Amino acid sequence: MPALTLQEQFGQIDIYLFDQILKGRITSGMTILDAGCGGGRNIVYLLREGHPVYGVDISAEEIAGIRRMARMLAPAIPETNFRVEAMERMSFDDACADVVLCNTVLHFAQDDAHFEAMLNELWRVLKPGGLLFTRLGSSIGMENEIKRIQGRRYWSPDGSERYLVDEALLVAHTARLGGALADPIKTTVMPGLRAMTTWVVRKS
Repeated sequence: MPALTLQEQFGQIDIYLFDQILKGRITSGMTILDAGCGGGRNIVYLLREGHPVYGVDISAEEIAGIRRMARMLAPAIPETNFRVEAMERMSFDDACADVVLCNTVLHFAQDDAHFEAMLNELWRVLKPGGLLFTRLGSSIGMENEIKRIQGRRYWSPDGSERYLVDEALLVAHTARLGGALADPIKTTVMPGLRAMTTWVVRKS
């Protein structure tokens, strides 16, 4: 059997999540929960490597697609690991995952209370010592290009309406949760479009 190409092995994985793998923070046997998993682009490699993988998304169509993908890549994983649920109301047990992924979802929060509800739920399902990996829209480096709608909801130059965080808010939530930054907060700024921030937290 020919060797897999990198794209076949890793799929369309987020480059910043790939960085966490390269740093040895996601290792064999760790249980992964992808909250807001969409089409599953970040779990292709994890399924191939035999990780116990779970996922939630509000789209029944996306979950059906992930179940089909899991049947091909990791047929031993039960279909019930992938559920049609809102991220702030997951049915998984407390402290069930070594790694919780939340990629480009938190910026869909309607307001501060909704953001905190989603974040609290991500923290609930994470084991002590576990890793929370998030990518989300932010105002960092875009302060003069975004337009406030209300609270932390803004229009970005790319036309998207998002709940945008800043570094002070992420630091405050890290402290509130009793976590610690696993990496410095990193932001990719696309002038004239948007800014995306990577926030990686270790649970005490």
